[in-house]
Amino acid sequence: MSSPLVFSGNSNRPLAEEIAKRLKVGLGKALVTKFKNEETRIEIQENVRGSEAFVVQSICKAANGNGVNDAVMELLLMIDALRRASASRITAVIPYYGYAKQDKKTKGREPISAKVMANILKVTGAKRIVTMDLHAAQIQGFFDIPVDNLMAMPTLCNYLKKEGLCDDNIVVVSPDAGGVHRAELFAKRLNSTLAIVFKRRPEPDVNEVAEIVGDVDGRAAIIVDDMISTGGTLDKAAQAIRQRGATRVLTVATHGIFAGEAVDVLESSAIERVVVTNTVPFTNVSLHPKFVQLSIAQTFADAISRITTNRSVSELFGEDISPFDISAPVPKPAAVG
Repeated sequence: MSSPLVFSGNSNRPLAEEIAKRLKVGLGKALVTKFKNEETRIEIQENVRGSEAFVVQSICKAANGNGVNDAVMELLLMIDALRRASASRITAVIPYYGYAKQDKKTKGREPISAKVMANILKVTGAKRIVTMDLHAAQIQGFFDIPVDNLMAMPTLCNYLKKEGLCDDNIVVVSPDAGGVHRAELFAKRLNSTLAIVFKRRPEPDVNEVAEIVGDVDGRAAIIVDDMISTGGTLDKAAQAIRQRGATRVLTVATHGIFAGEAVDVLESSAIERVVVTNTVPFTNVSLHPKFVQLSIAQTFADAISRITTNRSVSELFGEDISPFDISAPVPKPAAVG
């Protein structure tokens, strides 16, 4: 069987290059730029007829300053170009699925943008989606094509274990009620207890901590989330956790969006360390000692290899940590603080 062809847009090219390197293939030749009138220009510069093609593109702001919608257009036009060039199957590899937070109507006359994205990806010609830690797992239901929702949890947990952050000396904290299941999976893998922060959100991107359920006193608290956007949620949660007696507060998340002044907010917060993956580019991470960025290229490379050879992708993570296994044992109970 021939090797997969891996192409990349501009939103997260370093990750695409690393994925290709781990697959032991070269990154596909493609021109991805703009015309002078600011329209996106795409040209596939090698033969793809009959090949299995993967387009790696996070739907986020690029390091070169291109916006989120530029990333969307690059992805769609690359898929269309590959389809018209007779690629046998095109898979959109979207490490960070932008617009995922807009997965429902919160008030009248709003779009469901995550569904719109699903529609246009299919219509354009994508036959499969590979992504990581969707903001809401049910977004998979927006698609009428296969979706592989990979997990960064093994990578993040391995890092924490190497740092000695596991067992009874830590408590895993969910920053909101919606993230409880994710935090349960982390707590199970780290053999720790669980706590939950309940909050109110009076308006978008603004929140207030209402209560903490669980015992954090005398332990290192690990706040687990799928993404970090403005940092406001984590800042307020860390303050409340420290007030309850936690010795340290760290946070781990898959997607480091860091919108607006998020980096400054987190730098001045009570959080000791912020650990994210490279699903979203963070080029200045070396300038911020509090921040750690882990590579998840191997996870995507393994998934692409398995898709190409028609093997199971779920085997990468094991049934015991499936995000959809509601029968999984609940972590050790924590007292109400």
